[in-house]
Amino acid sequence: MEKFLIINPFGIGDVLFTTPVIKAIKEKHPGSYIGYWCNERVGELLKGNPDISKVFPLSRGDIKRIYKGLKGINKGLKGLGALSGLIMGIRRERFDAAFDFSLDTRYGLWSKLAGIKKRIGFDYKARGRFLTDRIVLTGYSGKHVVEYYADLLKLIEVYPKDKSLYLNVSDENKANARRRLSQSGVDLSRPVIGIAMGGGASWGKDAFYKQWPAENFGQLAQKISREAGAHIVLLGSSDEKLLAGKIIDIAGNKNIADLTGKFDLEELAAAIKELSILVCNDGGPLHMAVALGVSTVSIFGPVDEKVYGPYPPGQKHAVIKKDVSCRPCYKDFRFNGCDNDRRCLEDVSVDEVFQKVKDMLCAAT
Repeated sequence: MEKFLIINPFGIGDVLFTTPVIKAIKEKHPGSYIGYWCNERVGELLKGNPDISKVFPLSRGDIKRIYKGLKGINKGLKGLGALSGLIMGIRRERFDAAFDFSLDTRYGLWSKLAGIKKRIGFDYKARGRFLTDRIVLTGYSGKHVVEYYADLLKLIEVYPKDKSLYLNVSDENKANARRRLSQSGVDLSRPVIGIAMGGGASWGKDAFYKQWPAENFGQLAQKISREAGAHIVLLGSSDEKLLAGKIIDIAGNKNIADLTGKFDLEELAAAIKELSILVCNDGGPLHMAVALGVSTVSIFGPVDEKVYGPYPPGQKHAVIKKDVSCRPCYKDFRFNGCDNDRRCLEDVSVDEVFQKVKDMLCAAT
């Protein structure tokens, strides 16, 4: 039995972008064993994937958080212990090959220490020196990340036929989500529009530059409730409760259920699955909806939708953007700030987003 390890320590979208890779490996090697090394938070989303045999949920960022939470000598010992335990756990699995999407020298080194002889990945800024098979990369530009990820499979002569994203929702989580929505006053026999007003957690303090104004989401929610007669569900992490509060202040409580901070990732996926449409910024919930076959209306600011947008693109997924001269300003994995007052987001009107939602609702009836 051949054994493969997928390495991706990034966020929700990036991990979902690897699901076509997993699917293609499994089709070419039906009896293979596939492990996945990811961060702790995203690990929840991979549990239900039938093609993944084991998840290793610990990233470099997770180790740093362990380190910061301790004092004195315990800092180094605890972080080192977590890492060495992970490497030994991976070593015991005796993987034949690793696909490293981290763009980070350390993961290549750790894979080598774990005894993985074939280490396949991108050589970005000469960080691929511990890889045995590599593709030189200067950045993602001109095509979607899914296409870049699929390119690595050529190094083992695997060519994906289906590059759609995959996300599984368990029957238990489906039932729990439906119950929670109903208890919140959501009538699932009517159209249900989800609003994910946050996103961009991986950007830290710069996440604001990926977010359409909460005031606009509030006006949009008001129009959807009044003119489209749909129920609205606010979704996001507990960190986004303030944004949700602004939306409710503007839109009022009628036909709006605020479920921010109420779900873990598995439950969030189940709730998204129940939606007619998800309206959102560029972020993880967008790609969860795409993987679940839910229609989306997404608003893109500094990030290039051709690289990080809904994949595969199609009529179910409307991207709203403004082609100001400075956009996209996120390039080669770097955001250098905004000198144009967020015009790419501020110039997106409530009316044009509402019209897209309305068009999609009409097409679905």
